[in-house]
Amino acid sequence: MTGARGTKGASSASGVARAQRRVRTQVAVVGAGPAGLVLANVLLRAGIRVAVVERRSRAEVERRARAGLVEHRVVEYLRAHGLADRLLAEGTRHGWCDFLCAGGLLRFDYAAQSGGVRHWVYPQQLLVRDLIADLRAAGHTPEFSLPATRVHVDGAGPARVECDGLDIECDYVVGCDGPHGITPRALPPETAPQDGLDERYPYDWLTLLAEVDRGVPGVVYAVHEDGFAGVMPRTSHIARLYLEIPAGDATARWTAARVHERLRTRLVGAGAAVPRLGRIVETGVLRMSSSVRQRFQYGRLFLAGDAAHVLTPSGAKGMNLAVADAADVADALIRRYRDGDEAYLSDYTARRLPEVLRTRDLAAGFLDLLHPQGRHPADRRAELARRRERLGELAEPGAAGAAFAHWYVGAGPDLPAPRPPRSPRTTHTTHLSEPRESTP
Repeated sequence: MTGARGTKGASSASGVARAQRRVRTQVAVVGAGPAGLVLANVLLRAGIRVAVVERRSRAEVERRARAGLVEHRVVEYLRAHGLADRLLAEGTRHGWCDFLCAGGLLRFDYAAQSGGVRHWVYPQQLLVRDLIADLRAAGHTPEFSLPATRVHVDGAGPARVECDGLDIECDYVVGCDGPHGITPRALPPETAPQDGLDERYPYDWLTLLAEVDRGVPGVVYAVHEDGFAGVMPRTSHIARLYLEIPAGDATARWTAARVHERLRTRLVGAGAAVPRLGRIVETGVLRMSSSVRQRFQYGRLFLAGDAAHVLTPSGAKGMNLAVADAADVADALIRRYRDGDEAYLSDYTARRLPEVLRTRDLAAGFLDLLHPQGRHPADRRAELARRRERLGELAEPGAAGAAFAHWYVGAGPDLPAPRPPRSPRTTHTTHLSEPRESTP
């Protein structure tokens, strides 16, 4: 949204408060992650006016390293909307992964088992950078470093998003600001996560970005009696790594030397599948849990991505589900403005919740496969043998492997095709008032 920031800063030395500007648009998007940015771009291309606000700075958003595997259907959706040029030019395609279990390496050729469908490897921060550039080229750069402070979606009147220095009046609000953002808190209590939709797992993952001497050729899942380890491709010089640690463990306990030692132990037998690891450039802890809201909408408010559901990274579904949410709500909003179809918009939760729950369950099953548990070493070794047998079933051509391959790579269902507007519309946000200086 161009020119909607108003005067910056809180109060000055002279006691003058920050200027407040009011704008009117059709859709306000809170959060400039993949879901919010895809949604804004698609709506603008359909002639719908959009305003985007983001609490972080642009620099933070564009360097925040998260996901890296982009599903086939997501890439095809971005391609259809003209949002994948750089991804297609600079990303790499992957169609297999390795399972390292009980000292043996099993190659899972999911491209072969899914009819030739592959992932694209393209770090999330690069996709975010591209989507911001697309918005900027259209004259609609998001408002960064501007957190939403309140969302109004009750009643028959327009919805509103309040920020410090900006008041957005709109028809609809789409919350893409994560599980702890302002938009999930605007939903009534009955739409919060419920028992049965939340799960806390008995381990956590240490998350690492490490320098490597060459690009990771494919994802490696190491199932070891000492704990899980994962190696994920990112760029030619950086890899994402995961290391299972006890639930609640602190990052400070995991020194670089200890991390390298555990990775060496758990990745024995991987051979050329794992490049030489160098300096660890980033370390964090992922508390392994999942949470799904029973409803993704309330009145004029819709939630997408992590604001609606948080899943574990197993299967690399977080960002991909977020884009699928954005694609669905974008299609519903375009139908609303193009055809006056409000029923399709009102069924957003009914369409998205079943896929989210199915994905959560499949990801949880995959997670269990990667984490053999047992109190005693003999128990863990027995569990490891059973995991190896199951992994062998997936790696061999057959119904089980094909079903898993289609889910893992994101072979379907297809996301909505582009829907052009019935007639051309201007996409400029209306300024209802100029900034006004106020004194206490």
